[in-house]
Amino acid sequence: MHHPGRVVVDLDAIAHNLHRLREAAPNALQMAVVKADAYGHGLLPVALTALEAGSQWLGVAQLSEALTLRAGLDRAGIPRTSAPVLTWIAPTQAPWARAIESDLDLSVSWTWVLDEVVAAARKVGRPARIHLKVDTGMSRAGSTPEDLPALVDAVARAVQDGQVEVVGLWSHLSRADDPSPDGLASTGEHLETLLSAEELLLTRGVRPQLRHLAATSGILWHPDTHLDLVRAGIGLYGLSPDPQVATSADLGLRPAMRIEAPLTSVKRVAADRPVSYGGTWRTPGPRWLGLVPLGYADGILRTASGRAHVTVLTGDGPLDAAQVGRVCMDQFVIDLGPATPATAAPARVGDTVVLVGDPAAGQVGADDWAEAAGTINYEIVTRVGERLHRIHQSRRTPCA
Repeated sequence: MHHPGRVVVDLDAIAHNLHRLREAAPNALQMAVVKADAYGHGLLPVALTALEAGSQWLGVAQLSEALTLRAGLDRAGIPRTSAPVLTWIAPTQAPWARAIESDLDLSVSWTWVLDEVVAAARKVGRPARIHLKVDTGMSRAGSTPEDLPALVDAVARAVQDGQVEVVGLWSHLSRADDPSPDGLASTGEHLETLLSAEELLLTRGVRPQLRHLAATSGILWHPDTHLDLVRAGIGLYGLSPDPQVATSADLGLRPAMRIEAPLTSVKRVAADRPVSYGGTWRTPGPRWLGLVPLGYADGILRTASGRAHVTVLTGDGPLDAAQVGRVCMDQFVIDLGPATPATAAPARVGDTVVLVGDPAAGQVGADDWAEAAGTINYEIVTRVGERLHRIHQSRRTPCA
């Protein structure tokens, strides 16, 4: 609570983005993906906002996250039937029985997972809810077309024995943000492979209740992949899956995260002075330099050193300032401008520095930091450290 940096999350923006994504896929159910602490935005507040905004499902990657989420939803008085939760990553010998007792939906890609889930279902005394995952071209999780027949046969036996309920059949698109001919062909192949898997299931008497393939890119750009349910991920947080294809503003999305900290130092530095470790940047003349008390321990990527910008909210209005020198563990330096004997400091200690905000408001955004660091906006928001206090705001709930 005493760390100078903070993350302010606009829950109204979360709700707005979910409505916008629902407009893009009006005939499918919507899952709000809140994995990785809701992409750094705060697991339970975002999950509750998503449910209130009309999302019918929640999704997280790790089983441990799902158990934490279910416990939080229970404390909030959310009926489990009103908030189904899908989780898709767990190691062998995971606490499957606890997952089944917590009414979690479990992804099954391989027969060894099914065997462990079935054993847990027998122990608990009720069937497990499963989603069969097919490897449609990502070569990550999911049963390959070659392995799928054996898995489907085992699932059919488990269904007959009353040990599992097949809720879903699903996969993930690897190039849905790629509008090139190869990218479009890849997406088409993913869809075709999933539908072929569905036909195989039906021949074995297994009828999944839901089919889902599309995440944000599929929702926005590939309506044929919407099927029965879509998974709103990065778009739910107001960020574009690929700003080169379309920006958040182009898509009608509002960034929900603002990362900010106060200036802790403003000083005049003489010309040709080295700044930060290694002296990789030297003052080109007398300069006003500011110090921001966040660093790579807080998720501020060191690879963005010397290329990123921030927005300083001064008494005279917003000031765009370049980050200079290397990002340190707990702080970095910004260039506030020339410092002649007659010029006053353009900013003061205590002025708010917005590292990540809303470009529509004239602030540096997650996409800007991603470009500076040579990465993607997903990494910028999910790497924000736990030291930064999360403040959740909305017109309905001023502070939660």
